[in-house]
Amino acid sequence: MKFLIWLLFILGGAVALSLVVGSNDGYVLLVQPPYRLELSLNLLIILLLVGFFSLHGLLRLVSYTLRLPDSVRAHKQALRKKEAHESLLEGLHALVEGRYGKAEKAAAKALDLGEDAGLSALVAARAAHKVKHFGKRDFYLAEAERLAPESSVSRLLTQAELLLDEHAYTSASQVLQQLEKIEPLHPPALKLKLKVQRHLGNWEQVLDTLSQLEKRGIAEPELYRQLQIHAHAQLLGRRTDNREALLAYWKKVPEDNRLDPRLVQSAAHAFIQAGDGQSAAQAIEMSLTREWDSTLAGLYGDCAGNDPIKQLQQAEYWLQSRHDDANLLLSLGKLCIRQELWGKAQSYLEASLAVQPGSAAHYALAGMLEGLGQQEEANRHYRQSLDYKMMECG
Repeated sequence: MKFLIWLLFILGGAVALSLVVGSNDGYVLLVQPPYRLELSLNLLIILLLVGFFSLHGLLRLVSYTLRLPDSVRAHKQALRKKEAHESLLEGLHALVEGRYGKAEKAAAKALDLGEDAGLSALVAARAAHKVKHFGKRDFYLAEAERLAPESSVSRLLTQAELLLDEHAYTSASQVLQQLEKIEPLHPPALKLKLKVQRHLGNWEQVLDTLSQLEKRGIAEPELYRQLQIHAHAQLLGRRTDNREALLAYWKKVPEDNRLDPRLVQSAAHAFIQAGDGQSAAQAIEMSLTREWDSTLAGLYGDCAGNDPIKQLQQAEYWLQSRHDDANLLLSLGKLCIRQELWGKAQSYLEASLAVQPGSAAHYALAGMLEGLGQQEEANRHYRQSLDYKMMECG
């Protein structure tokens, strides 16, 4: 439709022009002595139009010729940029697909072509790391630092992550320290720091990092608690050679952790090793008051407290509602042995074995019988204790 309108317009213009030209009898006289030139007005108009369009075309050609090098250069740059962008996309796709050799090659090409130097270098570094080309990885990281200093956060984060994966924990920690100066308390950096400090055994740093993650609401509650318990347990274990330091640290542990059966078990072992059975017994009693745990009940008999009779009474009180708990019966047997209540101890130990046979009860019973001179019976329980021990270990 548009073509038809233009065609009618051109035809109309041609008709109008022919009418004007046909009815025009004018002429033009050009005099430059001794020359004289006479032209029809129509011919002059045609010559002027032809001259105008010829001059316009000539000027356009000259302009195009002058601009040709810049146009060629711009075209080449556009092609180069397109190629670089496609190479970077190819590298990213290959990295996600696990084609690490292809990813490194494509990303390196994008880097050479100048496409987002920071991203290209990091993609190449990750790909090189996956195939354990650590020298190339470090080269690409250095290129990222040189060519894209404004992307230092992403570079340092990537570098720390790759060093952590390589088990270079000290180097990863140093990189994270640099990152912390640029952007303190960056959540992804905190998560990496938590992993690094765990591997380095810096449990104070682990607890501090966990606290920072919890304040920002980005710590998984259950994982957070498990790591917290483990960190406290490790720090307690480091203080077993100093009873006062051990007790002081235990008192600083948050109350909800001091009642957790997993941590109480570690604390009780630490106190027993430090020769402080009283503190071990108190820690177990507080935890069992809130929540029953059979393993802790079994450990209670190993706590040599200041008042063994009170301990025995406490265990017998628990027995009223836990009469089928083999570990509690084992502890009662050990507490009775400590008070030289031989008959009562034997009854508790045999009751424990009746509920759930195990190495510890057989061993405790064997030791008591040996002390009473019943060597043959003691040897039988020693053999049974060894058998169950092997079964438990196997």
